[in-house]
Amino acid sequence: QVQLVESGGGSVQAGGSLTLSCAASGNIISISFMGWYRQAPGKQRELVATITRGGNIDYADSAKGRFTISRDYAPNTVYLHLQMNSVKPEDTAVYYCLGSVLSGGRRDYWGKGTLVTVSF
Repeated sequence: QVQLVESGGGSVQAGGSLTLSCAASGNIISISFMGWYRQAPGKQRELVATITRGGNIDYADSAKGRFTISRDYAPNTVYLHLQMNSVKPEDTAVYYCLGSVLSGGRRDYWGKGTLVTVSF
C-alpha cells in the first residue's frame, strides 16, 4: 500500500507561481513512477507531468516550459513537487498526485487532490 497526501494548493493570480507537494509513504520502494494529474470542472483528469524511478521526466504540452516536477527523499517518505510558474486561468483544477506500482500488475495510488485556482 502507498499513501499519498498533497499540499500547497490555493489561489494565485495569473502570471504568478505556486508549488505543490506530495508526500508518499508506505511501500514506497515498490513505486515505479510518480506524477501529477489535474482535473478541471467538467473535464476529464489529464496528465501534467511524470517522473520515473530512474528520473526520466515527461510533461504535457500545456506544462512544458512553465512547470517543473521534482522529487526528494526523507526516511520512509518520497516527496514529489510541482513548481508552477506563469500560471494561467486554464490551470485552475484539482491537482492529484499519482504513485504507480508496476510489479505484479499495475496498481495506481492517488491522493485526494489539492485545488489550484488561478484568477485574472
